[in-house]
Amino acid sequence: PSLFDSPAERYVKARQSVQRFTLAQLGKDIYSFHFRYVVHSYNFFLFPSTLGIRDVEFTLSASSIQFLSHYGFDYNKFLKDGIPYMNEVQEKILRQHLLAGTWKVCSANNANRDVLKKAIDEVTSWIAAAKEEDTMILQDLNGYHMLEVQLVLRQALENVWTEPLGDKKVMVKKVSPKHRQLLENSSYDHCQKKLILLSARGFTNLFHILVKAKKPLVGHNMLMDLMHLHDKFYRPLPESYEEFKRNIHTLFPIIIDTKTVTKSVQKKCLFPRVSSLSEAYAVLCSSNLNPKGPPCPVIALASGCSRYAEKKCPHEAGYDAFLCGSVLLMSAHLLLCRSTDDAVEADPSFSQYLTVLAEHVNKVNFIRGGVSSINLSGEDAPCRHPPALVVHVRGWPGLTEGQIYQEFKARCRFDVRRLSKNQFVLLSQKYKHVRLVLRDYRHHPHLQVSIYRHWRHSPSVNCLLQISGVVALWSLLAFVLGGAHSC
Repeated sequence: PSLFDSPAERYVKARQSVQRFTLAQLGKDIYSFHFRYVVHSYNFFLFPSTLGIRDVEFTLSASSIQFLSHYGFDYNKFLKDGIPYMNEVQEKILRQHLLAGTWKVCSANNANRDVLKKAIDEVTSWIAAAKEEDTMILQDLNGYHMLEVQLVLRQALENVWTEPLGDKKVMVKKVSPKHRQLLENSSYDHCQKKLILLSARGFTNLFHILVKAKKPLVGHNMLMDLMHLHDKFYRPLPESYEEFKRNIHTLFPIIIDTKTVTKSVQKKCLFPRVSSLSEAYAVLCSSNLNPKGPPCPVIALASGCSRYAEKKCPHEAGYDAFLCGSVLLMSAHLLLCRSTDDAVEADPSFSQYLTVLAEHVNKVNFIRGGVSSINLSGEDAPCRHPPALVVHVRGWPGLTEGQIYQEFKARCRFDVRRLSKNQFVLLSQKYKHVRLVLRDYRHHPHLQVSIYRHWRHSPSVNCLLQISGVVALWSLLAFVLGGAHSC
């Protein structure tokens, strides 16, 4: 990310990343209030649906694998037991192939093919001697194996019926063709096309329930999260940044980014500066930031979800979701207490919290860029960066952006962009860095540093002034010559 990035430019960069990578884990914590906030916490391992006509390809980065491994991420669960998902375009393609009977499971793995072949061989050997109503059990079938084995057997043998038994088992029964026809038309058939589609959609079914609920959606630094939600469960990300914003706002009308909220708390409540979600949670839990007001709301994990109360699980999606909700409630409580001189009741309602959070609703934090936050329900407000600097190079030919960056790196951090052949623009997030560079480079033999002025340094403005100057000169010349001729 660059300080020069506009939201649309950053979206293009992030879109390329989201399209390449998959979701490995998603955390979802539901907060409900009854005298206290009770949290039901869920941690989902996800894996792209392999039921369809095209195999899904995605990228893994070595550093991310190493990072997640350090925090105990279970890659076996991700790869073997991940819940499938698909977006609307993938679902439409699968639906068409199901109706046409041209669907397939993407099983490039030899081990997968061996499992299917073994199951089919067992049934064909058994059925020759079996009597009607006899049954056998196929075992050790994972995920789509259970579905594919049933469909292949039914397609090949008209006198068998299959039913899943759970625990990776499928029952195979020998039946008459007439009985088989009756079973196929019953509501108990587990291989109906609509049930196959329901299974292939997997987590996407829950996503649609969340969309219909229209509850506030809370996250931390959540731009990439929202882009993944759109791309993986809704539709492929559009090219247009504005269309992406409209779509997300339609799906989730109330979005709150705890990063933007904690920034406000830092300013209004003398909140210590923190750089991560876990640090914000620790400070809010331990510091006495509100000595005069009522204590922060009580937050308790529901029965069966108490693991996060007993053990910290940083970077596990469900745990991070729990931190997000807790940070939001505690931050909102502080802001509510600071917003009024009147006494705040002991247990404020969530609607009161939403009132003090109104300015942050649908404002998603924008890391190092041309705006401070993305406004999902309107125009983005410009960022209040320190003034840009322009560096004019003299007697130092062939200087690159990288060399300029290295030159200033020892003193402070700037983002660099070439302005012209011998000019560069510098952007920083800190005023003291701007003052430092202006002071230290006042008498530099090769680099002249000054405040950037658009009317003076912009190439487009300079070009316009040059063209205007040429036009004015020709107009003056024509007037003079015209006047001389008339005389």
